[in-house]
Amino acid sequence: MSTAASGCLFGLAYGDALGKPTEFMTVDAIVARYGPGGPRQLEGDPALVTDDTQMTLAVGWALLDAAAPTPAALEPLLRARFVEWAHSPDNDRAPGMTCLRACGGLSRGVPWVEATVAGSKGCGANMRVAPVGLAPYDLDTLAGVAQLQAAMTHGHPTALAASELTAYAVRLLRDGASLASLPAALRSRCESQRTTYRSDWLGELWQQPAVATPADFISRGWDECLAVLDRLDLALSRPDDGGNPCAATGEGWIAEEALATALLCAVRHADDPVTALARAATTSGDSDSIACLAGAFIGAERGMPAWPSAWLDRIEYAPALATLGRAWD
Repeated sequence: MSTAASGCLFGLAYGDALGKPTEFMTVDAIVARYGPGGPRQLEGDPALVTDDTQMTLAVGWALLDAAAPTPAALEPLLRARFVEWAHSPDNDRAPGMTCLRACGGLSRGVPWVEATVAGSKGCGANMRVAPVGLAPYDLDTLAGVAQLQAAMTHGHPTALAASELTAYAVRLLRDGASLASLPAALRSRCESQRTTYRSDWLGELWQQPAVATPADFISRGWDECLAVLDRLDLALSRPDDGGNPCAATGEGWIAEEALATALLCAVRHADDPVTALARAATTSGDSDSIACLAGAFIGAERGMPAWPSAWLDRIEYAPALATLGRAWD
């Protein structure tokens, strides 16, 4: 049996846990603490994760509970899971203000198109989207679900496009694509979807100041994703200097950069998954989000054999991760 889904979800959590203590550290400080190889061992028992894994689980449970993958079925489930996360006593991992602000509106029953932070393209939009790539959706449904779960908190078009690309990357890897093939495949997706506005999922979100049409709104997101893929391609075309990956593709605080920098680490170290996570955690930016996405990508390609077996019972939320993984393996 394939273990791609489990590998993806556990890889995401492992990367999150390794990047958690390094998120606000400089690369020099990380190297001084962990050595030049970066963090390579889980800390604590259990090893704690951040809001990245917590919100991934929220999305995963909403998808699993949905009677049908439609906006009407999924929106209230995503809303309930996001609000539950926001009010949980475990929500003490320095979560992003965008998610907290949007969830405040969602908890009051505000329509999500009003609750969302329209100008935000933070990586909170796509660090939680991996389950969408694992669920058994056709590509149009995958795109709609990925964009909706992002749009409920992050209303910027680049947040939507980067979330779709992240879920699409997970789907391709789960279905047998190689990490090395992803940059070209994602570029092709950007180009083919550039003017596709999914109104059945997004409603009137596009109606923002200085935006003339839905296509004008969404094309900005795809163009910004293409621009960061240009930076990724350039970085991969050059020898690895062993330095800070963020110098090439961005610090990962925003959605498209989190995707690109995670891919840079995953592609460069596809044959050594733990090194990929350590490299992603040894970054000057949003290290936990970069590492969690790198782990999701490698795990989706290689399954559970990618990860040290001793980590399985050490990670926080292991039972929930295992339940969701089994549902989609």
